[in-house]
Amino acid sequence: MDAYNALAKARANHVALSPLSFLKRTATIYPDRTSVIHGAKRYTWRETYARARRLASALAQRGIGIGDTVAAMCANTPEMFEAHFGVPMVGAVLNAMNFRLDAGTIAYILDHGEAKVLLTDREFSPTIKAALAKAKARPLVIDIDDPMGNGGELLGNETYESFIAAGDPDFYWALPIDEWQAIALNYTSGTTGNPKGVVYHHRGAYLNALGNALAWNIRRHPIYLWTLPMFHCNGWCFAWGITAFAGTHVCLRAVSAKGIYDAIAEHRVDHFCGAPIVLGTVLNARPEDKRPFEHAVHVMTAGAAPPAAVLEAMEKAGFDVTHVYGLTETYGPATECAWNEDWDVLDARGRATKKARQGVNFMVLEDLDVLDPDSLAPVPRDGTTMGEVMFRGNVVMKGYLKNEKATDEALKGGWFHSGDLAVKHPDGYLEIKDRSKDIIISGGENISSIEVEGALYRHPCVAAAAVVAKDDEKWGETPMAFIELKDGVAQPSVAEIIAFCRDNLAHFKCPTYVEFGPLPKTSTGKIQKFLLREKAKSA
Repeated sequence: MDAYNALAKARANHVALSPLSFLKRTATIYPDRTSVIHGAKRYTWRETYARARRLASALAQRGIGIGDTVAAMCANTPEMFEAHFGVPMVGAVLNAMNFRLDAGTIAYILDHGEAKVLLTDREFSPTIKAALAKAKARPLVIDIDDPMGNGGELLGNETYESFIAAGDPDFYWALPIDEWQAIALNYTSGTTGNPKGVVYHHRGAYLNALGNALAWNIRRHPIYLWTLPMFHCNGWCFAWGITAFAGTHVCLRAVSAKGIYDAIAEHRVDHFCGAPIVLGTVLNARPEDKRPFEHAVHVMTAGAAPPAAVLEAMEKAGFDVTHVYGLTETYGPATECAWNEDWDVLDARGRATKKARQGVNFMVLEDLDVLDPDSLAPVPRDGTTMGEVMFRGNVVMKGYLKNEKATDEALKGGWFHSGDLAVKHPDGYLEIKDRSKDIIISGGENISSIEVEGALYRHPCVAAAAVVAKDDEKWGETPMAFIELKDGVAQPSVAEIIAFCRDNLAHFKCPTYVEFGPLPKTSTGKIQKFLLREKAKSA
């Protein structure tokens, strides 16, 4: 009735959702708890809040405000963490860049995002210097001088510490009036053409930060190790999410087995994230790099579907793994393989096989389904019929910056189209079978490269594997496997690998060609299949 509609929004009953509120709350309630650890550095939440406000103040003094882009080329350091709060405090948009990109791509991103300020770690000075020479943008350059880095040329007129020293630790800031306001800009990997700029809003960042925490059953005061790059989907929103629970952020500039085990032993780290390659790093650690631990260590993994064999091995090593799935366009993870107690009776391999599924939607994601990409009709829940994974809800991006056509295509029909092919099981859990471009069609049969990779990972000598299509005169396409071996093992023969697959797969799914050697990977641990496809053409 009209009386309901007469009750209007007011400042007292309606406030924009923004992850900035997490920092204010935590610093107020737990001012003296440790917020950030970086080598010998220790900060409290009172100090971190003051430093973020100093950054915001210093940016405001330089005229940075709503809608301006602040780019950051940083390792996992306190400065990168502080930027997740200080930049949006003035209404600006944080563009955390992948520090392994080439100078040309960085120049494109600086220009396309119209960066007004660039925070850059001195370790990356050679690439940034070359990028600035190519770019049309002329941002204010602020150097981060981290003693734990490898140094490098100073490119700007001042360092981060001198920049924020001029800022006010009590700087007044306010939540955005509109929670649809942009908070972050993240560029896709751009394996073909220029990368696309994915725009996040405050509401989505707030919700997915909490969605991750709910999926992981995080409780107050977690100790979180930054194995995941903060530039990757804003660290899957964990810069904000761990802060909401008054946790401690333990920084790690570079991922290594020794660094992970040392942090677990010395700081009692109980949570960390990573692609399956990070899990492999932990599992394949040298004996001298391992450290014993007795407390529970929770691991969240996403990226390429983790092989069941890896999940099984992690469980045996004492790690509790949660499998999630998402894309840059969904603020990172947005689905979870929510555990079903009925699976407890399964053996280790059976549990790992269930856990390898991508599962169900986060509480903060409205809809998740596997649909026919043309009709948008749901596929049957039979575990075999493939369709495209699609998302709908508050944790889907605003769109692609300055790219209306790509935005319309990605969001057509009221769904975000992921490009991932999956099946839906009778219990409603989805399982990815491949990227649409990675499916192998051999003799008219669809072969999931992920399924073949899963079999290869069970071989005792295999550390990492990737399978792509190779042109074949008879079958049209046939699987080709690229294999990275574990350290110290004898190289198996090609025939042995193929025979192993034939013992574990339908014969038509088995690789016809096998090549051994290091696999090309992105900085987040994803295997670069587009490079392997090119290699397969000439093999």
